[in-house]
Amino acid sequence: MESTSPVQPKSVFVKDVPASPSASHGTGTKPDAIDARAHLAAIVDSSDDPIISKDLNGIVTSWNHAAASVFGYAPEEIIGQSILRLIPPELHSEEERLLNTIRTGQRIEHFETTRLRKNGERFPVSVTISPIKDAESRIIGASRIVREISDRLKSDESQFRLAAIVDSADDAIISKDLNGIVKTWNFAASRIFGYTAEEMVGQSILKLIPENLKYEEDEILRKLRAGERIDHYETTRRRKNGELLDVSVTISPIRDESGHVIGASKIARDISQRKQFELLLIQSEKIAATGRMAAAVAHEINNPLESLINLIFLARQDSLEGSEAHKLLLTAEEELERVSHIARQTLGYYRETGTPTDVFLHDLIENVLTVYNSKIISNSISVAANFNDLQKINVSKGELLQVFSNVIANAIDAMPAGGTLDISTRNFVGASGHGIQTTISDTGIGIQAEHMPRVFDPFFTTKGNMGTGLGLWVARQLVESRGGQISITSNSSKKNSGTAVTIFVPFARPQSSISGEQKNG
Repeated sequence: MESTSPVQPKSVFVKDVPASPSASHGTGTKPDAIDARAHLAAIVDSSDDPIISKDLNGIVTSWNHAAASVFGYAPEEIIGQSILRLIPPELHSEEERLLNTIRTGQRIEHFETTRLRKNGERFPVSVTISPIKDAESRIIGASRIVREISDRLKSDESQFRLAAIVDSADDAIISKDLNGIVKTWNFAASRIFGYTAEEMVGQSILKLIPENLKYEEDEILRKLRAGERIDHYETTRRRKNGELLDVSVTISPIRDESGHVIGASKIARDISQRKQFELLLIQSEKIAATGRMAAAVAHEINNPLESLINLIFLARQDSLEGSEAHKLLLTAEEELERVSHIARQTLGYYRETGTPTDVFLHDLIENVLTVYNSKIISNSISVAANFNDLQKINVSKGELLQVFSNVIANAIDAMPAGGTLDISTRNFVGASGHGIQTTISDTGIGIQAEHMPRVFDPFFTTKGNMGTGLGLWVARQLVESRGGQISITSNSSKKNSGTAVTIFVPFARPQSSISGEQKNG
């Protein structure tokens, strides 16, 4: 361990060190031997690590300045005392074993144990102990070099903790060098990709990349060498069994102590289920929109059909029974009845058949935000949510999910260069009673004033080929069928552009809606 305070070279503190036979009074001590001993003593005493000597009874015979700094004892307090003062009571037996080893002439290297400071504090150390021999090579004691390893153990613990976190993560966490060779591979990577660590470490990351996407790796490595980070990059990778999966990848450069990029860490999240859910949501919207449009058409033709059937019936009553005209009118009446039946079937086709359930509206909104999360991130959109709907509401989840999905998707599309999506809910008293009001606003391009009267018309869109013109029309149908209201305000001026959609859903379902569901049930 490094000393806690600067150490000036001084003579080593020594007590009862046996004199060498060559240093007898009769012959005197040579000046060069004295200089060598003084030089060695200065080296010992200026060491950053405690260097202690003891005899074979465990009595301390020398104590350098680092020992005083680390253990807290002055030389006069410890020289001549038992080394056991530095050892926790439960480890006293350890000292006897060490002395027995030293008596055999063996050296003990990097023995890790615990020692005591003067103030009673325990701390971890690494000890190297060597036998001290006299001129006749008899072992007369031991020197011990003590190094405090508290910082190293903390570092080791931190590394173990980080390694445990990495290996217990749900996402694949992989590291590679700048040649794309895999260096580490956590448990989740094995679960997601199907390869064990033994199969992947030392192999090229290209094993995971489909042939048609291998060009991506060159671009990724180029960015990493430049020190760039890659966030939430969505792509496709290949499992060991050949199956393709959708992943969201975040890649960060790994740097050495001098700051040079030496590799990369990669976090890969399996988003296959989310992609499937997005696809199902789009398909569901198309099916629902088609059904509602068919129902609207059926509703419009149903009334004239009824009129035609009545007219033909009257004409048939005035025709001569058995005549050709009578037969033709009877056939026409039967065919119109069949058409009317098809129209009635179509009218009921799109209606929600699921049982309404009690839900918090903010839970439904959060589900939709999860679905569109990747698009929100890629468009650099920030989301500000303030949910104050204090009680559940009894609704058809599918219908409300469709409403929020349509409105939020429009808001995201209106902010291709980034912006803020603000969503709030609150309990509110509207024209149809108590309920929950949801406001979804964006800072997008807005809707021009001349288009506002038509935003709820079917097939009207301001998105060109990108839109169907059905989203807001479907949303209004669903909200109003539940007894609620939906309204839009918008500004297309460059300084203050944006759109706000307000949706009110009452707690009490309208009687007409309940009656209609009972009839269809």
